[in-house]
Amino acid sequence: MGVFDQIVGQHRAVDILQASARSPVHAYMLLGPPGSGKRDAARAFAAALLCSQGGCGTCDDCRAALAENHVDLSVHRRTGQFISVEDARAIGRIGARRPVKGLRQVVVVEDVHLAAAAAPALLKSVEEPPARTVYVLLADWLPSQLAPLASRCVIVEFTPIPEDEMIDILVSRGVDGSLARDIAKVAGGRLDRAELLVDDPSFSLRYQLWRSIPDRLDGSGATIVGLARELLDACDQAIAVLKAHQAEEMTKALERAEQMGASISAATKEIEDRHHREQRKWRNDELRFGLGVLAETYANSLRTMAHARSGRVLQVIEAIDQASRALVRNPNESLLLEALLAQLTLIS
Repeated sequence: MGVFDQIVGQHRAVDILQASARSPVHAYMLLGPPGSGKRDAARAFAAALLCSQGGCGTCDDCRAALAENHVDLSVHRRTGQFISVEDARAIGRIGARRPVKGLRQVVVVEDVHLAAAAAPALLKSVEEPPARTVYVLLADWLPSQLAPLASRCVIVEFTPIPEDEMIDILVSRGVDGSLARDIAKVAGGRLDRAELLVDDPSFSLRYQLWRSIPDRLDGSGATIVGLARELLDACDQAIAVLKAHQAEEMTKALERAEQMGASISAATKEIEDRHHREQRKWRNDELRFGLGVLAETYANSLRTMAHARSGRVLQVIEAIDQASRALVRNPNESLLLEALLAQLTLIS
């Protein structure tokens, strides 16, 4: 079993990385939305670059690289909100080191889309590395400030996994077909989100809760406040599943840090900060999922409505879309939902 066999739904990207592993250049940028498999692909690519057989998946080098504890693999994760200039310089210092074990070292840098302010420093680090260093940069999108950096890299694009393919993946892993369809519909092309939803016993209940809202709105302020509270409680249930997975990750990471003699406190702080960001994003994704279900519920009613009435439903869908887009500003969730439900009551 090769190291790339674990990557699903990204056939073109895998083909490029497999070919590149045989004759690599100095820098690659894996570009695509969260949850598209960039992290797993970066680990697999690193393993292929460090393995004498090009990524067999079974040797010590492959296993160590896939576990992120190979001596010639460095993975940089930001500790602050953005990648700073000092972070970029540290990445350059790592890239300038000599490999410890083999002829090559790999430096993986995550969240490069958050390095706009440090772009010149990061460009300096990446554009002329020693021949023994390969940079693998991961970015969710490409800010204009990073265009010069991207021009120095081989761009490998990752796309959201198509819904039909997501269903096939989940069914192949033993997920019931009906549940797989519901999950694929709301996973947004993200396999990591789909995998957590499979393990979430309350997913179907949350799905039905959002679908029930139009029938429960009765014009009462008390109903609006109560519904908003129910929806946020449901978000808390979704976060609980993520936290359980994060606790397992923390345990394994600390075990690796202890084995390697790294600072336990530093490792803990880094992981806790990343987990907090993941929880915030997961919560926003959960609310977007619910708002999408709500919009779909209203859209389905268009099929049975007269033209005058359908105009109101289109207004409702636009209001839901505005609420979804507002999540990027991290608003007060209770106020956002209460305002939306009040607006839906007035329109419909």
